[in-house]
Amino acid sequence: MRVVGREGVAAVSQRRVAAEAGVPPSAVMYHYASVDDLLLAALTRVNDSYVAALEELARDPRTAPRGLAELVAAPDREHLRAEFELFLMAARRPVLRSEAERWSRAVDAFLAPYLDDPVDRAAAAAAVDGLFLRGCLEDPPPGVEEVHRIIVRLVSPRSSGPAGPR
Repeated sequence: MRVVGREGVAAVSQRRVAAEAGVPPSAVMYHYASVDDLLLAALTRVNDSYVAALEELARDPRTAPRGLAELVAAPDREHLRAEFELFLMAARRPVLRSEAERWSRAVDAFLAPYLDDPVDRAAAAAAVDGLFLRGCLEDPPPGVEEVHRIIVRLVSPRSSGPAGPR
């Protein structure tokens, strides 16, 4: 992740990762037969931590929106950029796609207690992904309070007012 964060996915090689880790290239090649294997392992590890955090947050629905805001606003920007780069690669590399899909399922499951409608959940999930992206791009990135206000609005019940122009 440090290599991806600093230099992008194109810089990842077994030798580069070995140098970063301070181990012989043969040690990396023994465990990871290809660069795709390295990238999948990195994305899986990132996803494991995020999915576990979402599952933990979901245990207390009263504090979950605040916890999600803290999760979204907390990451190190270099690491977050690396994560996003790997998730974008999932669109082109099928070996990574299952991890992107796992993230989507985890966010959907987190949002389900708040939003019955799958369309509302999909919109809220897209907004959560967008908040992470803003963390990569904006200077300064959105803070916990701003992200919390957005998440609360996303998961709050909607009034059944007029549908708008037809």
